[in-house]
Amino acid sequence: MKHIGAVQVVVTADLFDREPTAAELDAIESEMPVITAELELLDAQIVTLDRTPSPLDVRRIRRARRRVLAARRALVNRAADGSPEVA
Repeated sequence: MKHIGAVQVVVTADLFDREPTAAELDAIESEMPVITAELELLDAQIVTLDRTPSPLDVRRIRRARRRVLAARRALVNRAADGSPEVA
């Protein structure tokens, strides 16, 4: 009978199996306004998938796009200033 041994190293916690670090959590927190604005835009677009957008829907989508752009601009400006504070 042949001995069958593991060819690879022992399977342990991989980089993908670990919890996020404090720095990663801070990065997520600083990007949260952008994430929230993008979710609002997605919600506004989903509402109009199966029907013709009403003037109110068009206005809601336009405002959501503006919020996304404003949130992205604020994030980039904070990064350019070097300030880690969240708005």
